Amino acid sequence: MSTRASDISARTIFSLAFPALGVLAASPLYLLLDTAIIGRLGAAELAALAAGTTVQSTVTTQLTFLSYGTTARSSRLYGQGKRDEAIAEGVQATWVGIAVGLLLAAIVWIFAYPIALALTGDPATAERTTSWLHVSAFAIPLTLIVMAGNGWLRGIQNVRWPLYFTLAGVIPGAIAIPIFVQWWGLVGSAAANVLGVAITSSCFLTALIKQHHGDWRPRWSIMKRQLVLGRDLIMRSLSFQVAFISAAAVAARVGVVALAAHQIMLQLWNFITLVLDSLAIAAQTLTGSALGSGNVNNARQVGTKVTFYSTVFAAGLALVFGIGAPWIQRIFTTDEAVLEQMSTPWWLLLAMIVAGGVVFALDGVLLGASDAVFLRNLTIASVLLGFLPGVWISYLVDGGLTGIWVGLLVFILIRMVGVVVRFRSMAWAVVDK
Repeated sequence: MSTRASDISARTIFSLAFPALGVLAASPLYLLLDTAIIGRLGAAELAALAAGTTVQSTVTTQLTFLSYGTTARSSRLYGQGKRDEAIAEGVQATWVGIAVGLLLAAIVWIFAYPIALALTGDPATAERTTSWLHVSAFAIPLTLIVMAGNGWLRGIQNVRWPLYFTLAGVIPGAIAIPIFVQWWGLVGSAAANVLGVAITSSCFLTALIKQHHGDWRPRWSIMKRQLVLGRDLIMRSLSFQVAFISAAAVAARVGVVALAAHQIMLQLWNFITLVLDSLAIAAQTLTGSALGSGNVNNARQVGTKVTFYSTVFAAGLALVFGIGAPWIQRIFTTDEAVLEQMSTPWWLLLAMIVAGGVVFALDGVLLGASDAVFLRNLTIASVLLGFLPGVWISYLVDGGLTGIWVGLLVFILIRMVGVVVRFRSMAWAVVDK
């Protein structure tokens, strides 16, 4: 049964958010372990791993619509009391994941070497990367199955199973890394990755088989709607990449010290967005369910409450990062020049955290309402009108790292204004999508 607006409390929201955070955090933590173990083999292997994981993540992260888009559609049906149809959305999303995944895996397999060479510029490193990609390519369709599984289970407000399934794969995969690397070197890393994802995807498929009682045939009418929603979310994701790649490029032109400081702050921001995104997932699930029940007022109340809790949580994070700045910064570097570079931009990061509490929560609300076209247009406009002009003007006038983070802050603030205005307009609250 869907959750009523009167039931929406901090406990309800965080009971959805915390398991989602575990799922979101598992992959970065796994990659850190993988990097640490491969790093012991040498710089050449580490460079090849960096190139390989870049290709793999670029291919898969562009297809997050399989989770977010499926959650939006599935939660709406779940809110209507149509649990079987909500799960059926997962069947069609899984078919999309398998088809697209096999295509992408074939492309990566066939063009692994030219892709790796273009990325690394070194034939020897490209050869190593190609060997890694030829094994890890098998994980691509499996990863997309996992994304689809996360989507339909979040849609029916079951966030614990995805956490259990993720851990069921990540833990054996992590244990296998040092063993496989000892046996097969760099390729062992890819084999451990495939093993872990295979276990997790098998768990999701088993759950789908047990929960779904209807037709298993691919239905193009449903898959087409999922792909249209996916198109908008992919364009939105590409806009994010343009913004942050541009920031790194300008930081590199400012100097090595500025680039080092930027990298530290960017990784911290990525961690914070991970935390806030877990709250966005809760917002998405609850909003979709409320709209599915046909009660627009409930959907609005859900959005208001989730945004309040997210903003309070973000303000708490900002307070921690503000008070703990001297200690947090020195965890990552003791270089006084780098610390000096971070001193002013750090306050901009704190402002981004607070604004991000609003942005991420309302992003989740609008995603739950399948308002992907608006989110796509807003993100593109934020990049083109806010971030890119700001960051490149900063470069031209020698604004340094502070100027870059001003550009990033403007990017977040434009998005914040946009989602707040959109939410207040209630134009997103359509119950018959």
